[in-house]
Amino acid sequence: MSTINHKTWLSCNHTGQEYSGSQSVASCCSFTVFLFQCVDQTGRRCCADPRGVSSTRPSRGALLPSVIKQLPVTFCDLVSVSLRDSRPARYLTFSKDGTLCADGSVVSTFDLPKTALLEFSPLNNILVTWQPYTKTQDSPQGDANLQLWELPSGRLVKALYQKKVDSWCPKWTEDEKVCVRSVNNELHFFENNDFNSIANKLHMQKVSDFAVSSGPQPCKVAIYVPGSKGAPSFVRLYQYPVLGGPGAALANKSFFKADKVAMQWNQKASAVLVTASTEVDKSGASYYGEQTLHYLGVNGETALVQLAKNGPIYDAAWSPNSSEFCVVYGFMPAKATVFNLKCEAVFDFGTGPRNAAYYSPQGHILVLAGFGNLRGKMEVWDVKKYKQVSTPQAPDATFFSWCPDGEHIVTATCAPRLRVSNGYKIWHYTGSVLQKHDVAEGAELRDVRWQPFPDGTFPERPIRYQVATSELGSTQAAPTQAYRPPALRHLPAAPSSKLEAKPDPEPQSAPAPVSHSQSEASGGSGDPEMDKKIKNLNKKLRAIEELKEQQASGKVLQKNQVEKIQKEEQLLKELQALQVKP
Repeated sequence: MSTINHKTWLSCNHTGQEYSGSQSVASCCSFTVFLFQCVDQTGRRCCADPRGVSSTRPSRGALLPSVIKQLPVTFCDLVSVSLRDSRPARYLTFSKDGTLCADGSVVSTFDLPKTALLEFSPLNNILVTWQPYTKTQDSPQGDANLQLWELPSGRLVKALYQKKVDSWCPKWTEDEKVCVRSVNNELHFFENNDFNSIANKLHMQKVSDFAVSSGPQPCKVAIYVPGSKGAPSFVRLYQYPVLGGPGAALANKSFFKADKVAMQWNQKASAVLVTASTEVDKSGASYYGEQTLHYLGVNGETALVQLAKNGPIYDAAWSPNSSEFCVVYGFMPAKATVFNLKCEAVFDFGTGPRNAAYYSPQGHILVLAGFGNLRGKMEVWDVKKYKQVSTPQAPDATFFSWCPDGEHIVTATCAPRLRVSNGYKIWHYTGSVLQKHDVAEGAELRDVRWQPFPDGTFPERPIRYQVATSELGSTQAAPTQAYRPPALRHLPAAPSSKLEAKPDPEPQSAPAPVSHSQSEASGGSGDPEMDKKIKNLNKKLRAIEELKEQQASGKVLQKNQVEKIQKEEQLLKELQALQVKP
């Protein structure tokens, strides 16, 4: 097996003392952008590069080296990171393919004293830098604070004004043939990185956000317009360059109760998930406001995703196969459900302490996790068999990321969310800790990232259920047990109905149909499979009855809800056939 290198960038807030006996932090307000070409000794790009984003306080933050010992596994070796500049660093990023901005040969250097954010175009032809917009006596109108630089020559291609940090970076298609930028109430489209002429415009009153599709041409864009004066908010999909006219929109979805949205394209650019949220829940049921999840397909289909439990929507994530998505939702303990493109539930993971979902880059593993104000429990699932692989525990973790190889993950405790016990761990998905690093006292870790790789670099591997060997061991969550008085602990455990957990009551709204579930059917004909089918059919029929009552009361149903009602006769025939079987 070939040896692949991990490299780690650490970023620290420091108080002036020496770090690992090496070098004290300089107080300096200037900032230089270095671009490095990342190659290992054999010419292959390095596997992973967790990196840290340094302090936003320029007089305190500095990018510092950390010598890390070799991992006790054959898959990868860790090497130290060389220090390029002792002056404070504010931000660090990788190019999409991982070939730029890592340890190696210098490609370009830019002296940009006030730069706060930077980003690469997909093919590494353009570097975008942003600094806060300011006015001075010498420049009452302010200077252009968004700059586009040609790589590797370092030539300034265009300087633009971008006052707000929201949507600061232009968005490219993967081939860089189209670039989109939001300007007031318009979207400006540029072609082939020619920023001196606007190739096309999309004008829409009060456009506040947009998302460009990934994947191949043709380019598609989703735009969001917030509601006002009693009018609903809406999201529309367009395919470039058809942006005007009555039939230009590929799909349109209107909804109320939306102060902001998060839009996610799947990798095939065939559909968008829109999480709409309000800042305040007027009913007072949730501190986090109200959220709804909407589906829009480029074929014109739209739907409100029906969730089986009331409460916040913590996360929604597309599978890399673009044919299903996972949603974590509901008051704690939260539910997690996988849906298909018809917004029908495919698998229900039940409830647990979780608020995030992460698919592996290959899409064969799903991690459900509870970070932030939860205790860091992770549930690792084989999504082809819907079988649980491991349950590692990462207390106080605020960050999670998959390695591009689909075998390793990194969890970290970062500032400013937590300013104590900062550090990171590298895991195998079976639950073993392969490497651990704690930041020195008085320092803060701001961010950690894997070095990216082009899609398809790492093929899917068979899923392992046996814990990978490691000197640091594993942190599998111990199964919880009911409390037993000391006088009874020598006796065998006996089941007690008083100690059994009761399932959460289902809401009155129509639950989404579930074709597979962890819960088992009980009672009935004596055949578990037949009982399960009958139970699911009855559940679907009850949902249809509630939809018919809503329709009779004058409520306008979604397209997928009408389709469910049309299936009633077919479901009744299936139920009758099962009930007459001997």
